[in-house]
Amino acid sequence: MSENKKIYLDNAATTATDQEVLQEMLPYFNEKFGNPMSVHSFGQEAMAAVDEAREKVANFFQCSPLEIIFTSGASESNNLSIKGSVRSFQLSHKDKDQKPHVITSSIEHHCVLDTCKSLEKDDLAEVTFLPVTEKGFINLGKLKEAIQPNTILISIMYVNNEVGTIQPIVEIGEFLQKLNQERLEQKLPKIFFHTDATQALNHLDCNIDKLGVDLLSFSGHKIYGPKGIGGLFIRKGTAIRRIQSGGDQEFKLRGGTHNVPGIVGVGAAIEKLSQDQNKSEKIIDLQNYLIERVLKEIPKSNLNGSRENLAPHIVNFRFDGVEGESLLLALDLEGIAVSTGSACAAGALDPSHVLLAMGLKHEQAHSSLRVSLGKNNTKEELDVFVEKLKKIIERLRRISGDVLKDFQ
Repeated sequence: MSENKKIYLDNAATTATDQEVLQEMLPYFNEKFGNPMSVHSFGQEAMAAVDEAREKVANFFQCSPLEIIFTSGASESNNLSIKGSVRSFQLSHKDKDQKPHVITSSIEHHCVLDTCKSLEKDDLAEVTFLPVTEKGFINLGKLKEAIQPNTILISIMYVNNEVGTIQPIVEIGEFLQKLNQERLEQKLPKIFFHTDATQALNHLDCNIDKLGVDLLSFSGHKIYGPKGIGGLFIRKGTAIRRIQSGGDQEFKLRGGTHNVPGIVGVGAAIEKLSQDQNKSEKIIDLQNYLIERVLKEIPKSNLNGSRENLAPHIVNFRFDGVEGESLLLALDLEGIAVSTGSACAAGALDPSHVLLAMGLKHEQAHSSLRVSLGKNNTKEELDVFVEKLKKIIERLRRISGDVLKDFQ
């Protein structure tokens, strides 16, 4: 491949919209531009497109179209899941002095952590933030211990966006199904189960009944669809209330004019996931190749997280003696895009909360780099990346060593 070709290895941050997806979206910007809530033919044409997209999404999750609502993305879906559950408890519970209890993990996306922290700050809910192991997994035993009589929601992400660990979602779902039967007899509130599946859709089984979840958030731009669109699966019977006022769109749960081009795009993108059967196998091969080369050829390199229960597209490396931001910028000058963590935290000087929660020291967290693979990446690109990475790390370590000598 050409040395001058840019290489994109930040697919966990966003993906390029697939050309076929884009083509399906285009008519809804100008030719079929009606508002789905309008009664006339222009509006009904747009509503038909929304209904078709909802059907495609429901087919992927193997649920009813009535259980899918469209949002602006996973952040909004996560906010609605958590705040909407708390609001439902507040409005329906007789004892107004009893606050609902929410359980989540310490390595969730910021939109989940910040939502939970705001509920705590406003004295609207009690929240337990579960610790994780050094490999980045929650402990099921600690989750069970954290449950209280007033627990109403557990929110655990399916795949961590920074280190790629796959959490035991199925096991949590099975446990809660049994526990909720006991709680029903004890006249305790049902515990609903939410997962942020944003990083899981591309590669993992998202059959709703197999996972045992009541709420599942997803985003379009992580699955080769457009930005600004996502959705939320809400199992029938789940106690949730709207958190924003407005129109009666999305089964009266999410007011606001439908983003028809985006909805068509996310429907098309999610339909293509089922068609790309060999995508995950290819990316697993690329991931293994990358990990083996880096750990073998670069001294003092480490893998943050685990080789087991690791999503195929995310790898988080640590390079001792190298500052991650410097490494990222040097690679960018070479035309290679990677990340030091979540795209939503870009520009922040604080070390990754995920890596700190896993027990890394501040300097170790600052020495880390996330590489996330996509369906368009090739082995040749990884070869160029590794060779440039080796030279940059050697140079940065040499500079760092010279600076330290000057201070001695």
